Amino acid sequence: MLYYLFRFLNQFGIAGSHIWGYISFRALLALILSLVISVYFGEYFIKYLKKKQITETARDEKIDPFGTQKIGVPSMGGIIIIAAILIPVILLGRMRNIYLILMIITTVWLGVLGGLDDYIKIFRHDKEGLHGKFKIIGQVGLGLIVGLVLWASPDAKINENLAIERQGMETVVKHRSQPAKSLKTTIPFVKGHNLDYSKVMGFMGKYKTAAGWILFVIMTIIVVTAVSNGANLNDGMDGMCAGNSAIIGVALGIFAYVSSHIEFAAYLNIMYIPGSQELVVFMCAFIGALIGFLWYNSYPAQVFMGDTGSLTIGGIIAVSAIIIHKELMLPILCGIFFMESLSVIMQVSYYKMGKKRGIKQRIFKRTPIHDHFRTGKDKMDGECRYLINRPRGVLFESKITTRFWIISIILAALTIITLKIR
Repeated sequence: MLYYLFRFLNQFGIAGSHIWGYISFRALLALILSLVISVYFGEYFIKYLKKKQITETARDEKIDPFGTQKIGVPSMGGIIIIAAILIPVILLGRMRNIYLILMIITTVWLGVLGGLDDYIKIFRHDKEGLHGKFKIIGQVGLGLIVGLVLWASPDAKINENLAIERQGMETVVKHRSQPAKSLKTTIPFVKGHNLDYSKVMGFMGKYKTAAGWILFVIMTIIVVTAVSNGANLNDGMDGMCAGNSAIIGVALGIFAYVSSHIEFAAYLNIMYIPGSQELVVFMCAFIGALIGFLWYNSYPAQVFMGDTGSLTIGGIIAVSAIIIHKELMLPILCGIFFMESLSVIMQVSYYKMGKKRGIKQRIFKRTPIHDHFRTGKDKMDGECRYLINRPRGVLFESKITTRFWIISIILAALTIITLKIR
């Protein structure tokens, strides 16, 4: 809204109005505004949640191992994050941009889905919340919408990096002169640096392009579902999901910026994606909202984000990566989310294997993996065999959270480095 207002005023030579055309100005302003909204208005919203008794009732443990009360803490704090993202984006973004529209749809769609889950848990006192199949249907539906829009929209185009030439001591990357629809995506540690979905489906002959787009839509569905569920599992400790996601958001913001700048894209030998600069505004609002939320969510938490926040956060990360053709780099960038999901799958599978043989066995003390580090002997089954039972003591939540943040920083740095390691 403000972008269009000041662009109009710039036609009349109004001093300072031209600055709204700079992506760096709008992005940093979005970061500041989202942070202020989540911190300042978050306080009033938390008081409202307490007044209406919209509080946590479905925790496995009412009190953590060090005596911090968990039951009774306001939940559905994800609404703070969603509001702190959408308000700056609507004010500062170019609302005709297809990528920005998709990000807004993602935020609202998963916010509603997560909100329904929290509503059932809090107001209907059902610990299970929204049935798993309905969550999956919602996530698959969003993935389908995003994939089909990127397939069909004439605005979703890229300038492929076509050739690498040596000019003296310099390496020059040439991009396609005109943007076009493309099924290429960036992959790490590979010399060619790109994977073409249509080539993967080359066995389909003359139908390989159509089959490639179908594969892309399927991949979009898988990525959206996997990352949103991974973020949901990661939201189990104070400040955990918000901190990790903010770090991931910084990396994705950097990717979006270099992908929207043809010179940076050439230097890094990645695809130039016209219009993706608006994702920088969105990701800055995303980062600011999460940092502001940490003001109240850091240990000991004054508010929990609930599924309203965690599902939305995961979806935002997934869709933004898909838009800038970096979805295959998410296993590295979102390594924490991946390990959270994998630990649950491993634990369940290993337990079922033992059950068939009449043996009670587990790999970890508890899952998701972050719970393994805060589970002491008093919470362990004495009749069960544990493959990994270290550390034997219990770690503070703040220590576990901080260490997970450090790992996320390392993974984010490694993901960015992969652009130059081939």
